[in-house]
Amino acid sequence: METEQKELSNPAEVETIEVSGSVALLEALITEGTDVIFGYPGGAIMPIYDALYDYKEKLNHILVRHEQGGIHAGQGFARTSGKVGVVFATSGPGATNLVTGLADAMIDSTPLVCITGQVFAHLLGTDAFQETDVINITTPVTKWNYQITDATEIPEIISKAFYIARSGRPGPVLIDITKNAQIQKFDYSGYTPCNHIRSYRPKPLIRKEYIIQAAELINQAKKPFIIWGQGVILGEAEQEFKAFVEKSGIPSAWTILGAGAIPTDHPLNVGMLGMHGNYGPNVLTNECDVLIAIGMRFDDRVTGRLDKYAKQAKVIHLDIDPSEIDKNVQTTVPVWGDCKETIPALTDLIKQKEHKEWLQKFRDFDQNEIEAVIHNELHPTSGELTMGEVIHQLNVLTKGEAVIVTDVGQHQMVACRYAKLNSTRSNITSGGLGTMGFALPAAIGAKFGAPNRTVVAIIGDGGFQMTLQELGTIMQSGIDVKILILNNRFLGMVRQWQELFNEHRYSFVDIASPDFVAVAAAYGIKGRSISERSDITTALQEMLNNKGSFLLEVMVTKENNVFPMVPQGCSVSEIRLK
Repeated sequence: METEQKELSNPAEVETIEVSGSVALLEALITEGTDVIFGYPGGAIMPIYDALYDYKEKLNHILVRHEQGGIHAGQGFARTSGKVGVVFATSGPGATNLVTGLADAMIDSTPLVCITGQVFAHLLGTDAFQETDVINITTPVTKWNYQITDATEIPEIISKAFYIARSGRPGPVLIDITKNAQIQKFDYSGYTPCNHIRSYRPKPLIRKEYIIQAAELINQAKKPFIIWGQGVILGEAEQEFKAFVEKSGIPSAWTILGAGAIPTDHPLNVGMLGMHGNYGPNVLTNECDVLIAIGMRFDDRVTGRLDKYAKQAKVIHLDIDPSEIDKNVQTTVPVWGDCKETIPALTDLIKQKEHKEWLQKFRDFDQNEIEAVIHNELHPTSGELTMGEVIHQLNVLTKGEAVIVTDVGQHQMVACRYAKLNSTRSNITSGGLGTMGFALPAAIGAKFGAPNRTVVAIIGDGGFQMTLQELGTIMQSGIDVKILILNNRFLGMVRQWQELFNEHRYSFVDIASPDFVAVAAAYGIKGRSISERSDITTALQEMLNNKGSFLLEVMVTKENNVFPMVPQGCSVSEIRLK
C-alpha cells in the first residue's frame, strides 16, 4: 500500500499501475482537493480505512463519535470553506445514521460526498449482516447516489460525485461501495475530474429578455423590495449582490441562510424575514409593488399564508434551480441562471436610484420593534438573564467577526435576529430541516473549514444533549470551538407554542440536564456556568480568550418568548410584537 501511495497522488498523468479500489478512492479525494474527512469505521468500509493508514499525511481523518455527528461536521466544513464536505461511514446502521444529515444538506443545498461501505456484491439482497439498501433509502434525500460493485468504476463515479455535489444548486451525493470493490485490484491510469455530464445541466441558460423585463419593472417601481437567500452565498456573488443593492437603492431583507451576504449593519439591510423576523420586512412585504427574490425558495416560514402573500406585488425571481420558480409564489418575471451572472446583467440595466421615503418606512417599523421587543431583550436591567442580552454582549466582544453556529429552537431565532455578521459564510444553521443536535458537530466542521476564525456554537440545553458525545471529537482532535449553552430548562420553542396556542398546557417540554460544565471537564474541556447579569461580559471574554475549546453555560429565564412572531396560518402582515 505505502509503495502504491508514494507513486500516485498525481492527477491524470500517471502510468498505468495496479491498485486497489480503496487506493483509487483516496487518490480521487486528494485530486479533488480534499484534506479533511469526517468518519467512523466499521466492517464493510474497513479496506478503505486500511488504505487510509498510508495517507495520514495527506488526508486528515477526524474520528467522530456518531455518524450523524460526522455528516453535520461535513456540513459545517462545507458551509464555512465553500468546499465539498467528505464523510465516511460503514454499511447498515452506519449508513442509516447519515440520513438526517443528508436530508438537512439536501434542503439547505450543502455540497457533500458521502462514502459508505457495503457488504460484498454477492451478498446483496440476502439480508447479510449490516446490509441495508442504502441506495433506495437515500434516494429522496440526495442529489445523486450510486452503488459501486466493480473497482474499475471508482475514478469515474467519484469524479461525477464531486461535480454533481458542487455544481449548479449544490447538494449531497452518496456513493455506496461494496467490500469486494474496495479490495479488488485493477489497472489504474490516473484520475480526471469531471466537468460535464450528458443530460445534466447544472446552470440553466440565461434568457436576456427576462433580464430586460426585470430591469424595466425595477426602474418603474415606487416601492421595490429585495429578499435574498443563501443562493447569493452559494453562488459566491456577494460583491455582485452588494453592487446591485447599492445601485438600486432598494431596501433588502434576508432569510436565515442568506445572513451575512452583506453586513448586518449595511444601510440598505433592513433585517430578517420570516416567522421570527423583523417587523418591517414582514409587514411591508405586503405593501411593496415589486418584490425581487434572489437565491431563495419562498419557504413557508418566510411567506406565512401563501394566499395572502405579496398579492399586490409584481414578483421577479432569480434562481439557479428552475424547479423553484413558480413552485410556491407565482412569478411575474423568472430569471433563471447563476446569480453570479444574472445579478451583474441586471445591475447593468437598472437606474441609479434612492428610495428614501420607502426606506424610512422600514426604519419607522424598526423603532416600533425596538420599543416593544428589542430594548427589553437586549438591555434588561432586572430579572433573569435573557438570551438576547447574551448575544448582544457576544457581538460587542467579537465585533461581528465570529462564525456563529446555531442549533434549532428559541436560541437559534434569537441568535439569527441579533448576531452581527460582518462577512459571508458566518451564519451556520439548520434552516430547512430544523435539526436539533446540529450545532456542536457542525461547529467542529466549521472550525476545520475556517481554522483562522473564531467559531462559536450557540446551543439550547435540549439540542446539546442530542449530540454531546461529539465533545469526544473535540477532545481527540484538539479543535478550538467555543460552546455557548443558553439553558432555559425547557424545550423552549415547543413550550412557547404550547403557551400561546395550547393554553399553557406544557406537555413534556420541561427537560432536566446534567451538569454541563462537569460533562465538559470529563472530556478535558474547560467550562463555566453563570446566572448573574454582572458575570456575562467576563464569562464571555474568558470563553473567547481561552486557548482551546471552552463551554459556557448561561442560565436564562425559563419562560421568555421570541417575538415578533407570525403565528402559523397567518399572513406575514399579521406579525405580532407581543
